[in-house]
Amino acid sequence: MQMTSAPHLLAEDGPEYARILGDALRHAQDRPDLEGVGDRLNTEQLRTMALNATALITAAAATEYEHYVKARADLRAASATVPEGEQYGDTSSATGPGAGIGAVLTVLTPLLAGTAAVIFLLVGYLLKAVSPSLAFGDSMVVAGWFFAAVAAAAILVAAIGLLVTALRNGSTSLAAEDEEQELPEEVARAREAWRHALLERGILPFLRDALADPTAGPAARTPHRSPNRIPKIGYSRPDFSGPEDGPSAGPRPTFTSPDFTSPDFGGPEHRPE
Repeated sequence: MQMTSAPHLLAEDGPEYARILGDALRHAQDRPDLEGVGDRLNTEQLRTMALNATALITAAAATEYEHYVKARADLRAASATVPEGEQYGDTSSATGPGAGIGAVLTVLTPLLAGTAAVIFLLVGYLLKAVSPSLAFGDSMVVAGWFFAAVAAAAILVAAIGLLVTALRNGSTSLAAEDEEQELPEEVARAREAWRHALLERGILPFLRDALADPTAGPAARTPHRSPNRIPKIGYSRPDFSGPEDGPSAGPRPTFTSPDFTSPDFGGPEHRPE
């Protein structure tokens, strides 16, 4: 799950924020103010809400975080002035040309010695099979077993070298993990102050508010609606009813057609009397 970035939280401190949030949710049952976890909201829902509100939560500890970032930057600036070999405990023999030659010999010696052993043994035993009285065949067999012993010894040395390298790298990684425990006192105090402020003033109040909000539960987010109920959109349909249904229904007006009669006149031969 990806955490929403906060403008005042560096990317390298994002995992630390997620870890503090995880610890708070993991021990939520031990805190009386977070006893509602699991009723309306479960742990994963609270985690998602808190990750989406990273900027809001971390703003509560912005002062302590700025002090911690400044102290850490000063430490890194001071460490940058130390020579790299002294800072990480490297020696010239570990990175010099001798180390490269040794690595090449460690890889090539078993391969070359093993190939020579196969060739000498194969040729020697073939010569002894063809001409048992030929002394050259015995010499080839002896040489083949010699190169076989060299190949076995080289493989053993290479295995020991790999084991030593693995142990050295393991100790280096452990030292890197313990680096934050060996921070100077000022940086360690600044980091602890930020963690405490982030938990007490940011994460825990946010979780309490989320649990206390009655609209945060799943039931509140899915209101019950009657299947026959049609939601109003903002207007109602007109009421079409007959005129006799209204309260002021009265007698309908009557209309009679006009009496159209033919005019009482005619042609010249029919003049009115």
